Amino acid sequence: MPDPINNRPVTPRNTAMAVASTALKAQQSRMRIIAENIANAESTANVAGGQPYRRQMPVFQSRDVDGATGVALAEVRPDQRDFRMDYDPSHPAANAEGYVMRPNVDTLIEAMDMREAQRAYEANLNVIETARNMDSRTLDIIKK
Repeated sequence: MPDPINNRPVTPRNTAMAVASTALKAQQSRMRIIAENIANAESTANVAGGQPYRRQMPVFQSRDVDGATGVALAEVRPDQRDFRMDYDPSHPAANAEGYVMRPNVDTLIEAMDMREAQRAYEANLNVIETARNMDSRTLDIIKK
């Protein structure tokens, strides 16, 4: 199976980097989805009584990377929780009772998810750096 980043054959010495690179790609997708949720947290429908933005959630699945287990974004699912309802009869998107449906996005939860995704991304960068250092040390030993 080729490396998910550069499509080269995966060898035993770079399997750790290949697995970590799948996680980097997955966390990058996760952060993009979270950013989209935050950007749309206060959006409303364009028409009265219409539905606003619905929070999106990434779903991951494991995938084989040359005998090891990596990760991939399987799909993006809409969050089925109810929308928030705010009373604002003057709003153009208000329904007949004067309520405006707001996105089901909680920015505090999104901020925590973003921080978790950033830490996972950083951890996988450290895995790649450690694997590269090990390769470099191995080459130094061979040179002597």
